[in-house]
Parts: sequence; structure tokens; C-alpha cells
Amino acid sequence: MEYYKIIAVTGLSGLFELVSSKSDGAIVRSLEDKSTKFVSSRVHNFSHLESIEIFTEKDNVNLVEVLNAMDGSKEKLPDEKDAAAVKKYFEKVYPEMDFERVYSSDTKKMVRWFKVLKANNVEFKLRETEPEEEETVEVEKETKTAETTTEIKAPKK
Repeated sequence: MEYYKIIAVTGLSGLFELVSSKSDGAIVRSLEDKSTKFVSSRVHNFSHLESIEIFTEKDNVNLVEVLNAMDGSKEKLPDEKDAAAVKKYFEKVYPEMDFERVYSSDTKKMVRWFKVLKANNVEFKLRETEPEEEETVEVEKETKTAETTTEIKAPKK
């Protein structure tokens, strides 16, 4: 399962794999019980995990960076219901986190999501989008060259 296909849906607990999207919503599969259902975009909002950022003392970081730190840590995962234990865990695992702006409910959610993602063997890795950007740059260069050529040919005696 690919990390970029994982979404959170407002009003529904847990994480979902985006199976298909439609103009009025999406078909999603729960990572916990594997049930598939249609979720209306009129009622719910969708957040790709790739787009979620975490506040730190310096710059915001992508959620995947925190998940990778959790994955590489030797610290035992705390019970997500114990706010003090969760905060102490993140102080050791990701001390740069800005605990004044990251709520305890968010840190609890990260622990819960981490467990679900690990249970589903999801690799914490962002999609690479560089090849598309390179193609866009090449097209722009070709267009500018064509415009320049047109301008040179345009003047008449």
C-alpha cells in the first residue's frame, strides 16, 4: 500500500486508502477493518497524509518526517490515551516539535495512525514529483525559444 493513497476523513475515525474519487466524493477502504464505502465530499473533508505538516520550533515539517523518527526510535510506543506519556514520548523521539502549537489530541492521533500504518506495512515515503517539473521547464524553454525565433523573423525591411 502506498503512503500517498492514505487519507484522513473528517467525522470518521481512523485512516483510509483512497480507492477511487468521484465528482461528489470518494470511495475509501478502512485500514482497520478493510470495509469499503462511499464518502460524500458535501459532508466530509479529505486530507492526504502527504499534505499534513507538523509545527516545530523552526520550520514546519511533513508528517512523514515525524513518522520516520518514530519508526527509527527505540522508545516504546505509549498508550495513546495517556496524554502525559505521549508528550514525554515525543519529547524524546522528536524534541524539535512545538508542543505549544501541537495539541495533545494531535500527538495522540499520530501514535494511533503510526500503529495502523505499521500494521498495514505502509512505507513512510513521499511521492517524487521532480520528473514532471523537469518536463515543464523544458516545455517553457522550447516556448521561449520559439517566441524569440518568431520575434527575429517578424521585422521586415
